[in-house]
Amino acid sequence: MTRVVIAPDKFKGSLTAVEVADAIALGVRDALPDAEIAARPVADGGEGTLEVLENAGGAMVRLSVRGPLTEQVEARYVLLEDTAYLESARACGIEFVTPSPETALAAHTWGVGELLADAVNRGARRLVLTVGGTASTDGGAGMLAALGAGVFDPFGSPVGLGGGALARVARAELGPVRERLGTVPVTVATDVTNPLLGPNGAAAVFGPQKGAGAEDVATLDAALAGWAEVLANAGAGDVSQVPGAGAGGGIAGGAIAGLGAEVASGFDLIASLTGVDAALSGADLVITGEGSLDEQSLSGKAPAGIAARAARAGAPLLVLAGRIQLDAAALAGLGVVGSSALIDHAPSLDHARTHAAELLRTRADILVREWATR
Repeated sequence: MTRVVIAPDKFKGSLTAVEVADAIALGVRDALPDAEIAARPVADGGEGTLEVLENAGGAMVRLSVRGPLTEQVEARYVLLEDTAYLESARACGIEFVTPSPETALAAHTWGVGELLADAVNRGARRLVLTVGGTASTDGGAGMLAALGAGVFDPFGSPVGLGGGALARVARAELGPVRERLGTVPVTVATDVTNPLLGPNGAAAVFGPQKGAGAEDVATLDAALAGWAEVLANAGAGDVSQVPGAGAGGGIAGGAIAGLGAEVASGFDLIASLTGVDAALSGADLVITGEGSLDEQSLSGKAPAGIAARAARAGAPLLVLAGRIQLDAAALAGLGVVGSSALIDHAPSLDHARTHAAELLRTRADILVREWATR
C-alpha cells in the first residue's frame, strides 16, 4: 500500500492549509484509491498558523482587542494543552489598514498585549507569539504598554501609540510587565533574521510594505534606535542587533527585551506540533505547496522545511502551488520530482483563486498518476 503524506501551507487569499490538504487528498484518492493518506497541514508561524494548530487539537479563543489604529478588531488565539499560540497579526495585521505614510507611523501593537494578558488570565503556562504580517513598526512598545509598562517622554508623560510617537521616548518602566507575566515563558516564533535597526532592520526592510516613504523609514528607524536605548537603560539588554529582533516591525525585539522571550524557528515549532515528522517515517510520497512558491520559500518557509524532511525520509516530493516562480534547478535542489502551478491551468488569477480547491484536486490526481507510472 502506498503511503502518501500531504503537508502544505495555506494558499493566501484562497484556502487555509487545512483546506489545501483536504483538496489534495481528494486528488490523491482519485489517483490511488487504496493509498494510505496522512494529511498534516503546516505553517511557518505566519497567517494561517492558528487554523493549523486548531486542526492539531487546539481550542480557538476569540475576543475583541484594539486594532492597529483606533478601532476594535475581533482577534483570536489557540490554546493547546498548557500553551497559548498567538498571532500578532490577529490584533495588528496589515489587513486592518490601508497602508499609507500615516498608518505606517500610527500603527501600534497594543492589541497584542491584550491577547497575551488574556492568555495568562486563562491559565496559559507558556506563550508562543508569531510576529509576521503586522501593520506596525513600534518595536512592541504598544504591546508592553498594554501589559502595564510605562513608556514615557522626557517630561514623564506617556508617549502615545505608534512608531511615530515612539520618537519622543525617553524612559521605560518594565517592572509591571514582569509582575503581570510572572514566570510564564515567552517564545517568539519567526524565521526572519533581520535586526531591529539599520539597512536590514525593521523600518528599512518592512516599513515600505506598510506604507512608509523614505522619510518615514528614517523617522521609524531613529525612533526604534531611541527605543532600543531606553530598553537597555531599563535593564533589558541591547536588542538593536539581535537576529530576528526586527520581525513584525520590531515587536520581536520588544518581546525579547520586555518579556524575556526566546526566538525559535516558526516552521520548526509548528511542525513539531502537527505530527508531520512521525507521519513522514516510511512515506512513499510527500506532497507540499503554498500559494506562491518563490525565492522566499527557500528561506524558512514551510515548503522548504517539508522538502528537507522528505529528503531525510528518502521520499520523493511533489509540489502544488498557486504559482511557481522557481526554475527547474531550484525545484530539483529541493528534491521536487513533479510540480504544478494552478495559474497555468486557469483562465485568470481570479479563477485560480476562487476555484483553487477544484484545481488542486485535479492537478494532484494528474501529478500522482504521473509519479506512479514512472
